[in-house]
Amino acid sequence: MSDFALCSPAPLGEHERVLMAHGSGGRLMRELIERIFAARLDPQHETGAASLTLDGKRLAFTTDSFVVRPIFFPGGDIGSLAVHGAVNDLAMAGAEPVAQSAAFILEEGLEMETLRRVVESMAKAAQRAGLRIMTGDTKVVERGLADRGSG
Repeated sequence: MSDFALCSPAPLGEHERVLMAHGSGGRLMRELIERIFAARLDPQHETGAASLTLDGKRLAFTTDSFVVRPIFFPGGDIGSLAVHGAVNDLAMAGAEPVAQSAAFILEEGLEMETLRRVVESMAKAAQRAGLRIMTGDTKVVERGLADRGSG
């Protein structure tokens, strides 16, 4: 039996650029949230789902986003993943999902049939989860700019 040590894929500490590990849900993501987002936006910033009390009622909400390749994969697709990811965040906070928003960043040239399949998948997942997708936002970026970072 060999000895081994668990370690982060990148050392903790200050980084000059965003690393893939910053999106992993682990220690580097927590560090990124605490040092960049919470420090400047809201010291009570939460990941997953947040809650607030409004008129005596506790409301929970979440934001989730996904980048996957391919967008259709065995057992699902980016549309169902978008709904189920948000539902999971709310369930982990002890909340019952009732509504969701959806944001789309579409690449110029995306086939309409592909978009239809993703949206239909989202609709089916939302129906199974018992929630409504009530609002959203859509942006179109130039061909080749979706899913790509700078530098």
